[in-house]
Amino acid sequence: MQEEKTKFGFTAFAETWNGRLAMLGFLIGLATEFMTGQGILHQLGLM
Repeated sequence: MQEEKTKFGFTAFAETWNGRLAMLGFLIGLATEFMTGQGILHQLGLM
């Protein structure tokens, strides 16, 4: 019987992609702040 590897939960595969997407989101946030001259909280209307 072959054991099927799952790609859900706290696996190395999931954590790798979570990290990559978090870095991408952070970079997009910084680029947006740089281009608009406004912080993220100001853009969201929280300040």
